[in-house]
Amino acid sequence: MTVAAYRNLALATIGFTVTFWAWNLIAPLGNAFRTSLHLTHFQVSVLVAVPVLVGSLGRVPVGALTDRYGARVMFPLISALTIVPVLLLIPAKHSYPAMLGVGFLLGLGGTTFAIGIPLVNAWFPPRKRGLALGIFGMGMGGVALSGYLTPRIHRYDENMPYLSVAVVLALFAFLGALMITDHPDRPVPQTSLARRLGRAGRLKVTWELAALYAIGFGGIVAFGVYLPTYLQTWYHLDAADAGTKAAGFALVTVVFRPIGGWCSDRVHPAVVTAWALGMVALPAIVQAFDPRLNPAGTVDFLVMAAGLGAASGAIFALVSRVTPQERVGSVTGIVGAAGGLGGFLPPLVMGAIYSSKGTYALGFMLLSDLALAGCVYAFGRMRTAGARTAAEA
Repeated sequence: MTVAAYRNLALATIGFTVTFWAWNLIAPLGNAFRTSLHLTHFQVSVLVAVPVLVGSLGRVPVGALTDRYGARVMFPLISALTIVPVLLLIPAKHSYPAMLGVGFLLGLGGTTFAIGIPLVNAWFPPRKRGLALGIFGMGMGGVALSGYLTPRIHRYDENMPYLSVAVVLALFAFLGALMITDHPDRPVPQTSLARRLGRAGRLKVTWELAALYAIGFGGIVAFGVYLPTYLQTWYHLDAADAGTKAAGFALVTVVFRPIGGWCSDRVHPAVVTAWALGMVALPAIVQAFDPRLNPAGTVDFLVMAAGLGAASGAIFALVSRVTPQERVGSVTGIVGAAGGLGGFLPPLVMGAIYSSKGTYALGFMLLSDLALAGCVYAFGRMRTAGARTAAEA
């Protein structure tokens, strides 16, 4: 391994962390916006979900553009562009329609996942990619960083979180432009964006991986954006305490993502994915019965976090195993979009269920059903994914 490989891994992870903090700026302050703008629970759910939707869909073209232009161009560019919506949150915070519009633009920060995966994948050999991609995936700790720091900074000055994140984004964009390098042997596709996405979309394994990632990473995103609201609404915690506990949840997912990748270097990633999703299903059922937060509810959420983190790491180890290098960005974009979309719907569903039924139980039961379905499919079908992909190609 070269110094350049580890340098690019470190830079990609830092960039992923910073842009994910920006992407998740609204969620930790959801309850504050609900009070100041007199919003319903469903309106708050929509507000925190809009950046998730846009960031998810945006990964498809960004991943394909990364295949063409490389991470050296795309990472600093997207980081710099994300500064614009972050600063626009300052004048927009007094208007719900304006917040929705800025939230749409803020989704740009969530697209960097599709830049980092092909960058790291190119620099590391197959036997070490699972761990390397898992380490890069720790950048989703930006959600934890936001959950912990954003409400605390907001206490001192309501504009300070946005100004702070804008400065950090600018510093990374400058650093990334100087130090990120694409692998010299990186294959550069010459076909059009539409054709490359079409080729990736014709692979059956792309959609199988997308479905699994919608459960694994989608669960992480959903909890990241909605857990503070859930804890404040159901367990009556204040914003800072809820943000701290949500940050703890995100931190566990961060720790277990490289563990899932490391295990996938030694055991088939599909088997690791199946076990990890099985870890999610049982505590989700328990949480549906509304246990006390301490200790049962806390244990439930930590076990779910471990399972979701390990599953996310294992699934992208599987992506690197079954996808040709020149298509990694395109496939990553589609799979990553599915993961983000998997995080877009649950907050809306949870908000709608609570508004109509006054309970979150049905939402947790749906999560357990999806996790069990993913567990069975990963173990029963995805262990032969590499052979089937070769036949399709």
